[in-house]
Parts: sequence; C-alpha cells; structure tokens
Amino acid sequence: MNRLGPGTVYTETVVFSPPEAYVNDVPYQLAIIELDGGRRITGRIAGERVQIGDRVTFSEFRADVPFFQKQSA
Repeated sequence: MNRLGPGTVYTETVVFSPPEAYVNDVPYQLAIIELDGGRRITGRIAGERVQIGDRVTFSEFRADVPFFQKQSA
C-alpha cells in the first residue's frame, strides 16, 4: 500500500499516554479515516488538528504509520 486516497475523519482522539515507542511525540492526534472508496484506516494527523467530518488527504508513511493532513478549504 504505497498511496492512500483522500477521505473523511470518522472519529478522532488526542493521545497523551502513548506506548513507549511514541512517548516523545505526545500529544498527538489519531483518527480513523473513511477513505473515499469506503474502506477505513487508522492514521496519525500531521499539522492542524481535525474534527469528525473534516476532509483529509494522505501525506506519507512514517515507520509504516500513515499520516494524513487536513485539506485546505
């Protein structure tokens, strides 16, 4: 899976108590993204925080974790 399409935030949360591997990243936002094709995937949000219903675009994989960004208006 090299590239993911755009989607909509289905749900989101901000992590303050992470697993040890991500302790230096707190706080960070995780979201379940409903991709335009209907599939859902969990990913991290880079940059501006998102809310349920916001449109996002895939930006990159970091250590096999998909990162998404809020779409510009």
